[in-house]
Amino acid sequence: MSDTLVDASVRVRFAPSPTGFLHIGGLRTALYNYLFARRHGGRFIVRIEDTDRERYVEGAEDDILASLRWAGITYDEGPDVGGPVGPYRQSERRDLYRQYIQPLLEAGHAYYAFDTPEELDAMREEARQRGEAGKYDATTRLRMKNALTLPEAEVQRRLDAGEPYVVRLRVPAGEVISFHDHVRGTVSIDAGEVDDQVLIKSDGMPTYHFANVVDDHLMGITHVIRGEEWLPSTPKHVLLYRFLGWEVPQMAHLPLILSPTGGKLSKRKAEAAGIPVFVKDYRAQGYDPEALVNFLAFLGWNPGDERELFTLDELARVFSLDRVGNAGVQFNMDKLAWYNQQYLRQRPVEDLVEAVWPHVRAQGYEVDRDYVRAVVGLMRERVTFPQEIVTEAPYFFEDPAGYDEAGVKKRWKADSADLLAAYADRLEALETFDEATAEATLRALAEERGVGAGRLIHPVRLALSGVTYGPGLFELMHVLGRDACVRRIRRAVEVLGSAATA
Repeated sequence: MSDTLVDASVRVRFAPSPTGFLHIGGLRTALYNYLFARRHGGRFIVRIEDTDRERYVEGAEDDILASLRWAGITYDEGPDVGGPVGPYRQSERRDLYRQYIQPLLEAGHAYYAFDTPEELDAMREEARQRGEAGKYDATTRLRMKNALTLPEAEVQRRLDAGEPYVVRLRVPAGEVISFHDHVRGTVSIDAGEVDDQVLIKSDGMPTYHFANVVDDHLMGITHVIRGEEWLPSTPKHVLLYRFLGWEVPQMAHLPLILSPTGGKLSKRKAEAAGIPVFVKDYRAQGYDPEALVNFLAFLGWNPGDERELFTLDELARVFSLDRVGNAGVQFNMDKLAWYNQQYLRQRPVEDLVEAVWPHVRAQGYEVDRDYVRAVVGLMRERVTFPQEIVTEAPYFFEDPAGYDEAGVKKRWKADSADLLAAYADRLEALETFDEATAEATLRALAEERGVGAGRLIHPVRLALSGVTYGPGLFELMHVLGRDACVRRIRRAVEVLGSAATA
């Protein structure tokens, strides 16, 4: 099989609404679209669906585009890169939609509705009392005496009078709406379960549903790959394609991302589980973008073998919709941390130095980059995030302010003060100081005193770092330098000398 199935006719899109910052689930949707396009040598488009002006969030579009770039998900056409079928913001395409609503009105597939907010509230309440979903259906249309029961002249009079209205889709009764989904197979929904969707709002802006269909057609979208939450809306879209005489794109609805406790990963559930909601939060916390992308790729898809680590290009070469499952997948922060660890360990040392440096400076530590490079070399296998090299191992940058109480109880013995004082004396007398001489000196002293090397190693580590864990002791000593080691050992003897246990 070739690396890429060249099919330049494939056109997919990611169409976020700037009503908030890019959600982690949105990044997965964008990723799957990107991978599908690259796999087939097609085009990946970003379209900003900003018709909901009431919920518009300033800066959200910039965040969405910046988050995609950070994740390495490049797009071929979009609001900031242009393309042959722009504009790529729906707010800039407003006049375009009018020409497609008129044929629907003339054919009776859409209608003007003049319902007041009070009437709509009453409609929903009556439906609730009957134990039904408050959809705007044909029965309701007749009962509420809205525009469908009005003569054409009356509709025109109301329009001329400037009465507020919306334009609704007229869902035909008595049929089953079916379509094929690449993830779910054949999907069939009774038209009676579909409400008369608003197509044009009272402010003249198209709703998501209408603009989405028009734009997908005009932009030549061949495959609509989106989240499962849009599955109930698809019958409305299928009807619109049919009424407008257009071919329906191929559909694929991705499985839900679930919270660790079950159910969709909503903002509330994510926060309760300690899961960042927005992509920008992962960036701020130091996640590697390639690790996050690799993790997200496996939330609903698998390559068919045991391999877990892929670059973005490798994912694009093997991705296929037929390996996307239809069951929801739980978001696992521990697994994401594992991915981050793997990618951190693969990063060049210089890249990690650059990532750690701002955190070193933020703490006011006066060290040079060569020193940070040495610390990175010791700690990269022991941390999940670059900043942990500073936050989890401050002893590289400052003398310990205290000593782990449990560590002292376990490791500081009756002879520790005497052994460490002697070790500090011998370190000071060395002509050269490195890992080898530090280790040889310690083992020689232990042999002379008739004790195991551990009798020195453990309290020395405690003296140098304040804790009982970390990188190899002698590597640590070499990085810290002789002066720091001697100073810290003598300080521990002074502070902990009376804390000895048998």
